[in-house]
Amino acid sequence: MWELIKSGGWLMLPILLASMLALAISLERAWTLRSSRVAPPDLLARVWQWIRNGQLDAGKLKELRSDSPLGEILAAGLLNSKHGREIMKESIEEAASHVIHDMEKYLTLLGTLAMISPLLGLLGTVVGIIEAFMTVTAGGINDPAMLAGGISKALITTAGGMVVAIPTMIMHRWFQRHIVTMTVEMEQQAIKLVDIVHGDREVDFQPRPETPKGKGKAA
Repeated sequence: MWELIKSGGWLMLPILLASMLALAISLERAWTLRSSRVAPPDLLARVWQWIRNGQLDAGKLKELRSDSPLGEILAAGLLNSKHGREIMKESIEEAASHVIHDMEKYLTLLGTLAMISPLLGLLGTVVGIIEAFMTVTAGGINDPAMLAGGISKALITTAGGMVVAIPTMIMHRWFQRHIVTMTVEMEQQAIKLVDIVHGDREVDFQPRPETPKGKGKAA
């Protein structure tokens, strides 16, 4: 494998660097944007318990803000809940725009890597073909295998660029879609919170009964 990369010429180096950077970004975003961290399913229920038990204070708001992106949005709304529904909604929207911006971190770079990788590969191929023809021109076309070998080596960079670009583009699209899904989920939770605080929604957060071990579902 290393010999194949080496034979592609110096332009394989930026392609290789692009692949490592794309992998690092994909792993970091996959860990940071996992659903259980962005929008914990039980977070709104915990907030409701704090409100109902009169435990919502500055300490709880600080804990909520640092809990998750959804927690940061809910904390912003609760901090301004006494100023009315509209102010609370505006505070939530402002916090949400900041949270979404953080969630989209590095995605522009990931998309750029997906775009430039095949271009780097194409550039390497063009440079390789030029060098091959220059070699043939200088020594004559006595050995066609020399030209074929030069062209085949030049095409390695194109293949390398495509190998990097295809999975990188897939990951970029997947992260974009995942962020949209998480944004909708956080928006729904925030709307529920506004309705709860201002008395427009009846909430019943009852924990699901656990099935006793060793027993199946009731008939």
